[in-house]
Amino acid sequence: MRIVIAEDDPLLREGVALLLRAESLDVVATTDSPEAFLDAVDAYEPDVAVVDVRMPPTHTDEGIKAAVEARRRRPGLAVLVLSAYVEHAFAAELLAAGADRLGYLLKERVGRVEQFLDALHRVAAGGTAIDPDVVAQLLTRIRPDSALERLTSREGDVLALMAEGLGNIAIAERLYVAEGTVHKHIRNIFAKLDLSPSDRADRRVTAVLRYLEETQRRV
Repeated sequence: MRIVIAEDDPLLREGVALLLRAESLDVVATTDSPEAFLDAVDAYEPDVAVVDVRMPPTHTDEGIKAAVEARRRRPGLAVLVLSAYVEHAFAAELLAAGADRLGYLLKERVGRVEQFLDALHRVAAGGTAIDPDVVAQLLTRIRPDSALERLTSREGDVLALMAEGLGNIAIAERLYVAEGTVHKHIRNIFAKLDLSPSDRADRRVTAVLRYLEETQRRV
């Protein structure tokens, strides 16, 4: 796995690089600006990019724009975005635009090494990894009259873990229930959100997007 890191904070940048190299992962370049990051993507053709949302010169959305451009230049590039704060608009956009090989983590999660590495490997394998704190904050912003109010507390827990990108087995392990119980909860979620098996869209993704779209209307 070839990795490029784009982070303007030198301490965090080198810390992440050391952590990944200690795990025998191939960090081919560390960069501190969007331009240098894109040059590294062109030069090294990485499999994964770890990118800070806010980068020079304005420290707003340069990292996001650079990540989008990097994926345009190298289709299939996995991107794990790091942010100091919950960026509601970007978190919703991340899934709405198609979440394959994409992750969104708060920077504090990097210190929880096992969780950080799990997220990295998940996006590298083609999955999605959304920080649980991001999911929790998005859920609290849902409108009271949302269709999601039909869900039980446990069904809400399952949906939140689905939004993090976890599969059924991982959800079962996290909630300490049988995998069959998770299947039952997901069927109930689909039914309560009126998601028909005949729908062309992936019902799992649609269920997650439903509350993200409603959250977006509140931002």
